[in-house]
Amino acid sequence: MFRADFDLAASARAEMIRNGFDPNFAPGSDEQIGALRKAPPPVPAAGVRDLRNLLWSSIDNDTSKDLDQIEVAERTAGGIRVLIGIADVDNDVSAGSPIDRHAAEETVTVYTAVRNFPMLPEALSTDLTSLNESADRAAIVIEMLVEPEGSIASSEIYRAVVRNTAQLTYNAVGDWLEGRSGPGPKVAASAELQAQLKLQDEAATALRAQRHRLGALNFDRVEPVATVTDGHVSTIGAARKTRANDLIEDFMVAANEVMAKTLKDVGASSMRRIVRSPERWPRIVELAAQHGTQLPGSPDPAALNAFLEKQRAGDPVHYADLSLAVVKLMGPGEYVMTRANETGEGHFGLAAHDYTHSTAPNRRYADLVTQRLIKAVLAKGLAPYSDAELESIARNCTLKEDAARKVERVMGKRVAAVAMRDRIGELFGAVVTGVTPKGTFVRVLNPPVEGLLARGQSGLDVGDRIQVTLIATDPESGYLDFAR
Repeated sequence: MFRADFDLAASARAEMIRNGFDPNFAPGSDEQIGALRKAPPPVPAAGVRDLRNLLWSSIDNDTSKDLDQIEVAERTAGGIRVLIGIADVDNDVSAGSPIDRHAAEETVTVYTAVRNFPMLPEALSTDLTSLNESADRAAIVIEMLVEPEGSIASSEIYRAVVRNTAQLTYNAVGDWLEGRSGPGPKVAASAELQAQLKLQDEAATALRAQRHRLGALNFDRVEPVATVTDGHVSTIGAARKTRANDLIEDFMVAANEVMAKTLKDVGASSMRRIVRSPERWPRIVELAAQHGTQLPGSPDPAALNAFLEKQRAGDPVHYADLSLAVVKLMGPGEYVMTRANETGEGHFGLAAHDYTHSTAPNRRYADLVTQRLIKAVLAKGLAPYSDAELESIARNCTLKEDAARKVERVMGKRVAAVAMRDRIGELFGAVVTGVTPKGTFVRVLNPPVEGLLARGQSGLDVGDRIQVTLIATDPESGYLDFAR
């Protein structure tokens, strides 16, 4: 039953603690932040390039304040030269400092609709170490030459001082790139920025096409997004993935591959991001056979992606549930320590053998560790971590990422229950997503929420389209109950 006084923010904090997180920063953090605020802005020096004159821009969520990366591109005779600037968080957060010790334990920023729990204090992640508009910032630049067919012909990594000239958003840039609207004010005011974004889009499109030719999977699941004002949830709807989202995703995947290969080529141990070849591939084969497609007996990402693309085009209503089932059968990603002379596992979903996480050091500790590894290489210094330390960090990052998913999943259900509180009695179109001993479950098509079919479940099977009425919500348990 719905409780009008249910405190979602307090619930989120309790859920964090229940899953092993500490929302409070370590003693000494405030003093560390105070010292950083007094430090002068970064300036070019030996081994640090001055790239503040380039037309850098960032594209992120409408509400994002922790900006990890900026981009710029230029056309050359051999293709499109893409530069991705990554916030040099290590420049301000030294290993072993109070803030670093907290980040090493938490490992990840946890996002819930009502409150975010940052890995780094917001004084850093949304200010001092964020690539904010018009601010000079230290960065690690990953440069690559993208050939017309999407291959990366050459690459280089180096340190620089950068300045973000335009903080942009996925929705506004995506609508413009897709022709649904004109450019936003910042883009409209600069013909050069318009040309720059279209060039980036061209490079990203080529990278994406090449990844898919190699067998990378393309999951496009519907994600719910809540409207929250002053901590109160008013509505819930579907997040829309745009061409701008694809642009950034394609650049980040390419940058992470370049980073992993660079560390490997110089003989450095590293932390890899892997998704193992699915142990439950036979079940994926069975699932495809139920939809009239015969997959190979051995794991084959290209064949799997072709099947998923066919299903998305032919049956978009049920595609979300099919893709979710495949994701679960593939298993989660994980972090592992890999020595340079080891073959190691690759990333099955991206069809990439060499892959790491390096593009979000404000939000993920694995990325900050990778940043320290590459900076040691650039400085021709000693590795900042032993192999044993990297193994321990990788293990903790994986465990905490799993815990973060649990927090976000539980809070997603609770937010949905609160958001739907005033819609009890309404009729919705739905699809049956599960028939189990615990009950029959349905997914409402709009808004994208899930719940238990408490009445009228007789004779139903997975995939059936039905009409349901919302009869109850319980935010504490995260339950939505429907009747046929």
